[in-house]
Amino acid sequence: MPSPEEFDVPVRGGSLRVCRWPGEGPVVIAAHGITANAMAFAPLAEALAGRVQLVAPDLRGRAHSGGLPGPYGMMAHADDLIAVADHLGLDRVPLAGHSMGGFVVAATAAAHPGRVSEVLLIDGGVAFPVPPDVDVDAVLTAVIGPAVQRLSMTFADERAYLDFFHAHPALRDDWSPAVEAYVRRDLTGSAPSMRSSCSIDAVRADGTDTLIDRATVDAVNRLRCPARLMWAPRGLQNQTPGLYDEPSVPFAAELVPDVNHYTILFDDSAVAAVADRVVELTR
Repeated sequence: MPSPEEFDVPVRGGSLRVCRWPGEGPVVIAAHGITANAMAFAPLAEALAGRVQLVAPDLRGRAHSGGLPGPYGMMAHADDLIAVADHLGLDRVPLAGHSMGGFVVAATAAAHPGRVSEVLLIDGGVAFPVPPDVDVDAVLTAVIGPAVQRLSMTFADERAYLDFFHAHPALRDDWSPAVEAYVRRDLTGSAPSMRSSCSIDAVRADGTDTLIDRATVDAVNRLRCPARLMWAPRGLQNQTPGLYDEPSVPFAAELVPDVNHYTILFDDSAVAAVADRVVELTR
């Protein structure tokens, strides 16, 4: 699997770490999920095989951008993505987003319609019903499960952290070197008190935006550019149904069969299908 080039982009409060996988084609900027990192897109970059230059930051408050301060939320991420586009000299750019990253790219396109040419939403970006008066921590735990539980945990060493993820119901049957590289990027600290690099404050703020705040949840309905949703039949804990069940959206919605919320980016057949749609963003 190709290793990305890494560089820093100046943003509010410091530097945003960005991964870029080289290619002969145009640039597509990708945004990852709420407790994820840029290496979630490594299998996609491999499947693209140079047809697209895939650029993916570690979003504010995660992995190698973990030290960036708040305020967090979708508008902060939108500003950061535009900063990446500016750094690369791109006037208009297509965006792809997985999970929370789908809300990030929808918010970016809605706030900066002249800068975004098209968006691809990968099992995210489209609202699902959540009562507005619920506790965000309870919703995050219910929706994300083990992924958010780890943020308050420490681990004796890297092996213990990998074992925690290896037991995840959405990953245990599909473990691979790519999944391991993705998990390793999130780990910070030193033994015997290693932990996730994700800022809990960032996750709470972003969770409020994506699950509760209607202004950002509904950004997808304000898009002025073409959009497509690719969705998984199983969810974040490999359950059925997943986040979406025959979603009703004002643009194309495509089921990616036999994957869950995570493996839509790690299963070979699924990633090949996503790669084809990413290439279509640049035509």
